[in-house]
Amino acid sequence: MQTSAAPRWLTAEQQRTWRAYLEASAHIDRYLEEGLRPFGLGMSEYEILVNLSEAPGRRMRMSDLADASRQSRSRLTHTVARMEKKGLLTRLPCPGDRRGVIAQLNPDGWDLLDSAAPDHVASVREILIDVVDPEDLDALGRVMNAVNRAAEHATGPAS
Repeated sequence: MQTSAAPRWLTAEQQRTWRAYLEASAHIDRYLEEGLRPFGLGMSEYEILVNLSEAPGRRMRMSDLADASRQSRSRLTHTVARMEKKGLLTRLPCPGDRRGVIAQLNPDGWDLLDSAAPDHVASVREILIDVVDPEDLDALGRVMNAVNRAAEHATGPAS
């Protein structure tokens, strides 16, 4: 859909901030992925393990797990299938819903998470938490919460 309104271009400072955000996000993503590689994990798999570890009974409906781990249902299904082959989790039928599927964390998945988590937290600290002034970190939290709230109400990108 085209609009007739003129675009609201970013100021030079806004453009620098936007590009710094994009570059920093890419650095953070790469750094965290590299930190998980020795454990045979990527961020998407780590997020699945974390979400299952925090869920009651270490199990979640696949649809809820997709939302919690910020993955499409299709991508989650493929990732969970790979993780199931590794013995990290099991897929079970959902009681009372023949179409529903539950993912449950296995002991091997828990052990892997338990061994990877300390290094992952150290990586998060090294790339973000410990390099940012505490006041700036608080501001970053407020910024990200505002973005998350806006995203919940967004209808899609403007054209």
